[in-house]
Amino acid sequence: MIRIVVAACLLSTASIAFAQVPSGNSAPQPVPFVDTIPAPRDEAYPGTITLNVDATDTTRGILRVKQTIPVAKAGPMALLYPKWLPGNHAPRGEIEKLAGLVIRANGKVLPWTRDPVDVYAFHIDVPAGAKQLDVEFQFISATKADQGRIVVTPTMISLQPNQVSLYPAGYFTRRIPVRMNVTFPTGWTAAGALRAKATGNVWAYEPTNYEILVDSPLLAGRYGRVIPLSERVTLNVFADEPGELVATPAQIDAHKSLVDQAIKTFGSQHYDHYDFLLSITDQLGGIGLEHHRSSENGVTPGYFAKWNEGPGRRNLLPHEYTHSWNGKFRRGADLWTPDFRTPMRGSLLWVYEGQTQFWGYVLQARSGLVSKQDTLDQYAMIMASYDSQPARHWRDLVDTTNDPVISARRPKGWQSWQRSEDYYNEGLLVWMDVDSLLREQSGGKKSIDDFARAFFGVRDGDWGELTYTIDDVARTLNAIQPWDWKAYLEKRLTEHAAGAPIEGFARNGYRLVYSDQATPAFRDGERTRKVVDLTYSGGLIVGNSPGNMGQLTGVTWDSAAFRAGLTIGVTITAVNNESYTPERLKAAIAAAKGGAAVSLLVKKGDEYRTVALDWHDGLRYPRLEKIGTGEGGLDRLLAPR
Repeated sequence: MIRIVVAACLLSTASIAFAQVPSGNSAPQPVPFVDTIPAPRDEAYPGTITLNVDATDTTRGILRVKQTIPVAKAGPMALLYPKWLPGNHAPRGEIEKLAGLVIRANGKVLPWTRDPVDVYAFHIDVPAGAKQLDVEFQFISATKADQGRIVVTPTMISLQPNQVSLYPAGYFTRRIPVRMNVTFPTGWTAAGALRAKATGNVWAYEPTNYEILVDSPLLAGRYGRVIPLSERVTLNVFADEPGELVATPAQIDAHKSLVDQAIKTFGSQHYDHYDFLLSITDQLGGIGLEHHRSSENGVTPGYFAKWNEGPGRRNLLPHEYTHSWNGKFRRGADLWTPDFRTPMRGSLLWVYEGQTQFWGYVLQARSGLVSKQDTLDQYAMIMASYDSQPARHWRDLVDTTNDPVISARRPKGWQSWQRSEDYYNEGLLVWMDVDSLLREQSGGKKSIDDFARAFFGVRDGDWGELTYTIDDVARTLNAIQPWDWKAYLEKRLTEHAAGAPIEGFARNGYRLVYSDQATPAFRDGERTRKVVDLTYSGGLIVGNSPGNMGQLTGVTWDSAAFRAGLTIGVTITAVNNESYTPERLKAAIAAAKGGAAVSLLVKKGDEYRTVALDWHDGLRYPRLEKIGTGEGGLDRLLAPR
């Protein structure tokens, strides 16, 4: 025993010696840094910022900014560019597009220094006697998609105030008064939650605070239309061509019904007025971004004109509108921040986005924006997608709430194994499970509608922020139907299960099945994404547009396509020794049921090779099958109120 102890001591000493830096090698110590940017305080800022934006250069996409920022004293000061943006859940402020920054005081240029740690901060020294800072810079809009989202075109501007302003550090943004003026091209109109008085082409917006200003984007354009949906809600539509603004009475009525159904569902309105900002364009960058009294919604041409071809992106408006209640009024406590520098934490995004996703699909059906059958078919697509993802074996749902920071929505090579922002649609599945359990345990007397009214329907008319924790969510559910809801939610958030949580649909009267015929909603999804989706027919998704015909855009981890050595970027050039077409590929997969593997000639770069797609279950497309007869929980959930 003594000899063993001595040997162990010698081994420990040797390990320490090897861990030390060898004699003679350089061994630096880190350079310490001190955060000299003042923390935000809940105090009134001394004075009102004026912000003037010249948005007339639509040819080059340059927004020219002039700001006047009052100062109360001389000495060090930090100006911040918004970094952590609500709705993005990540530090996504486009600081790289700020250019030409000049700061003056008393008519003289002040030198500025960018903070070496937080590059969104600019340090200056305010001279004695200065009453204000005069700031100028340009926001250089992307002119190609690879530079970021395009926000200026010859016919339209998506103006987000966070892109064209700086704000003083050291204050809650809700305590910083601001007044904004924007000069738009002559003849254009503009819309947004902030009200304005237009004199010629200069729009003077009502005074507000900086938090509300950032939460109040503008959409302006040459061709626009205003459609009232209720006394307090307006649909503002802008398009590249005036023909895209034409909507039938039935289409407008469906949008009016969306507002009506949402108010009936939540039992409150958390805005004084609400503006949908809808751009129908293939020039301006697409967007779906929530705000408290408005939302930014970008769709491609055909939103009204091709209404009968399928649901398209009509889920977008129900989703973003729901955020006025869920995400803007009720917000996860760790997501709320006092300024746009403080990091956000997304641990509750499965409520913020997951339940919003849930209500978005419910409200599209209740309002008639999307038919009940198309909604059921879309549910089947979501269920199948997550039920087939092997990544759930190693990565739990709550960890995906970190993805806005981890990946910033950049493309992934193996999304089915890496996971992405799954708190959206897997969150939807969890909340459908919650609804089914409420119905089951209460004998059909309670449902998630009761949760909606209890959680979101409080304080009617309040458009501040009311934060919550998981305990608040569980407490509200317990008040509706007693059960150990917190344990249930924690299990769903942290489990490493083989399949997705789709039991709630079965409890509510529908099961997931597969057939060899795609549903209309599935085909519409293929059309809008410009792909041939064979995820459940061998594990591959193939591009179906002139620019990427035959090129793989998705491969499921450990699928038949994966085992054949296929990956994103590979192009299928031939199927069973015949040139590739989508029809030949699908026909070959169908014919391989019970037969030989499909032979694919594929190309990557200059290399060609032949692979065998060893899949013998034919074509499989998800759909929902009703269980039993009569009205089930899901039928009642989707019915108009």
